[in-house]
Amino acid sequence: NISNISNISNISNISNIFTDKTVAFGTLGCKLNFSETSTIARSFQEQGFARVDFKDKADVYVINTCSVTDSADKKSRAMIRQVIRQNPAAFVVVVGCFAQLKPEEAAAIEGVDLILGANDKFNITKYLENLEKHTSSEVHGCTFQEITAFQPSSSFGDRTRSFLKVQDGCNYFCTYCTIPLARGKSRNPSIESLVEEAKKLTAQGIKEINLTGVNIGDFGKSTGESFLDLLKALEQTKELVRIRMGSVEPNLLSDEIITFVANSTKLAPHFHIPLQAGTDEVLELMKRKYNTALFQQRVAAIRKQLPYAFIGVDVIAGMNGESDELFEKAFHFIKNLEVSQLHAFPYSERANTKALFIEGVVPIKERKFRTQQLIQLSEKKLHQFYRNNLGRTATVLFENQHDINCAGGWTENYIKVETPYQNDLLNRTRLVRLKEINGNGHVTADILLE
Repeated sequence: NISNISNISNISNISNIFTDKTVAFGTLGCKLNFSETSTIARSFQEQGFARVDFKDKADVYVINTCSVTDSADKKSRAMIRQVIRQNPAAFVVVVGCFAQLKPEEAAAIEGVDLILGANDKFNITKYLENLEKHTSSEVHGCTFQEITAFQPSSSFGDRTRSFLKVQDGCNYFCTYCTIPLARGKSRNPSIESLVEEAKKLTAQGIKEINLTGVNIGDFGKSTGESFLDLLKALEQTKELVRIRMGSVEPNLLSDEIITFVANSTKLAPHFHIPLQAGTDEVLELMKRKYNTALFQQRVAAIRKQLPYAFIGVDVIAGMNGESDELFEKAFHFIKNLEVSQLHAFPYSERANTKALFIEGVVPIKERKFRTQQLIQLSEKKLHQFYRNNLGRTATVLFENQHDINCAGGWTENYIKVETPYQNDLLNRTRLVRLKEINGNGHVTADILLE
């Protein structure tokens, strides 16, 4: 049962009600979701809640869901049921793409109290008059046309890195994708506001900022600026040590951006470029805005200026219309691309997408088989990328301690490094020489004298 309740008034001194209450957060999906969860968590802490681990017993659970694939839907439902079993008396809130796209499915799970769409997910505490369990789910939804506001978000909690949301939404409406329906049209804040947010993060000790969003290369639609303008402004932020870009569409990854990264002292030589399909035929079915020739040109342009750059690539296997012959053609194309790693996923049918009407449905078993082939190819490419970097010097930002003997971090070109533990390594950049690939698949390194 769904009861839609509106016009809830703000409660004065609400923090006094919740000073002895705990909240836990579960997040699924992309880095953008994680940055938004961090922002939501801070709003709870401002109201007096104490944050506890998701595995602990809490008074309130907030689940930030994903719905990019059928598997993501299943994981969202499973996480919701997990917390209800964990603490049946807890107040359960569901937000995120699953909540926006499929509120009825979320509401059908007994024990869910509050479901908020995209316009309300940052205002959860306004709906918490008390934490009494509801007899039916309270739902506040909206259409994707109504999603127009940009909510600033950044992750904080990791002492080293932060994910900074610079853009949201998408105007592309690819035939297989529901992201525009879940997040609305492309929009962004001003460069000035993002630079100020970056300064605040560095003042808290953050050394690396990861730029995240749905389609960050489209930055500037709301403000008449550009993604390159944003990169140039962040480069001038003295406090920042390292900037890492999120996923940028190949048609938006210009030569100017690649050259700027190549000459930058702060932008990491790390590119994530969604390919999605390795043939022009399937790219056309997907209504992507480029072809394989342009994608190949983008990779070649990066390799020319940044031979050791990390290049990650997204690929979907088994899209409707992808015959056996087309997959073989795609596999050959991807195999010959000089990229570092693949993020391969099987195609998943999504409601309200045009791909559902494309003939030539690939059996699920075949989709999984093709995905596994791409994963195996990815493992070979990543291993070779690591081998190509052995013997080189690199700068590592150390961020964690695996055990009492080992410290870990990432190079500027996204190689996971492990080295003997030292007390002063955490949240510091150190020059290292990359030695060999260890049993964990990471690279061991010697720290060089500065």
